[in-house]
Amino acid sequence: MKKGDVSGVSSQASRPNFMLFIVGVILGCCMMSVYTTFYRRQPYFANIVKLKTQANLDQLNSLAHVNISDPHGHIEVNDGNKVDPHEKLKFKQHKDLHYKDANQVAKELYDKVRVLCWIMTSPQTLDLKASNVKETWAKRCNVALFISSENNPDFPTVKIETKEGREYLWQKTRGAFQHIYENYLDKADWFLKGDDDTFIIVENLRYFLSDKNTNEPLYYGRKFKPYVKQGYMSGGAGYVLSKAAVKKLVEVAFKDSKKCRPATAVGGAEDVDIGRCLQAVEVVAGDSRDELGQDRFHPFVPEHHLIPGSVQKGFWYWKYIFYPSTEGLDCCSDNSISFHYISPQSMYLMEYLVYHMKPFGVGYYTCKHQKADLTKSKNI
Repeated sequence: MKKGDVSGVSSQASRPNFMLFIVGVILGCCMMSVYTTFYRRQPYFANIVKLKTQANLDQLNSLAHVNISDPHGHIEVNDGNKVDPHEKLKFKQHKDLHYKDANQVAKELYDKVRVLCWIMTSPQTLDLKASNVKETWAKRCNVALFISSENNPDFPTVKIETKEGREYLWQKTRGAFQHIYENYLDKADWFLKGDDDTFIIVENLRYFLSDKNTNEPLYYGRKFKPYVKQGYMSGGAGYVLSKAAVKKLVEVAFKDSKKCRPATAVGGAEDVDIGRCLQAVEVVAGDSRDELGQDRFHPFVPEHHLIPGSVQKGFWYWKYIFYPSTEGLDCCSDNSISFHYISPQSMYLMEYLVYHMKPFGVGYYTCKHQKADLTKSKNI
């Protein structure tokens, strides 16, 4: 190429530019195709993103996104459509028609096996959860106390000087038993601890305790095996102490830092801590299973025990249970006492299923000799 001849340079320089133009056109067409495809399928992709990223899966079934007026739409009212019961449900009792004389044994045991129930709650969950406990199973306790970090005279609650949070549950638990010892020891024979999402069938608890001596140092619940040699009872499933056990706990264990954590201790697990305290003062962790070896106290909702596979085999529960446990209909005693993680709505569902829905012509038959045995309580 001669000096001063620039035509060759221009021709060569235009080739890369032309190639870039062609590449740009191809990329542009591809992007347009992708955009068009995505735009047409946008609702589908939006739902997938929601499914994978939405923290509250209940919203996926919100009635706001479906036609609730279509009776053939197979729309199920499920967890996504639940609302908290702002107005507490009231069941019509119809005592004469509903029970007739079928609850006579339960009435007799109410006086012979006196149970104080104390319910762990908080200012944040008092109205949402504890109020439903108050309207359902707590009414069947001889004494019901709601333990919180704040005083609410209208509910009412018992204030324990502590903060809220899992790290302060030991302080609240220890404070509750101290308060019970000082104010209610003679007003009950047995002392039950439950959470504000625990459902207790109190009549079954009294039946279970009816042949046991409250003057012996005993406590019962769903026994777990780690951390404490004799086992300890699940806090969520609820546990019950005899009068002698409460006395030993407060009079001996609470006064010895080698036997019990101090009242100001933070962290830990309240059910494990209580188990250690009680073992240190020789309170026996009893066996609460029925004559068939089926459990009475349950740390989960009923369906998680009844439906096989609901609790995966790698879950901590299978390593913690003290006694072998099965899934399915043989999981749970017919005289079950407790279930845990019960939602506010399910609190009323349990109330209805246990106390109100009855199959016609079918009932629990109590033999005369069995009735006599049940009402002979050893409690003083």
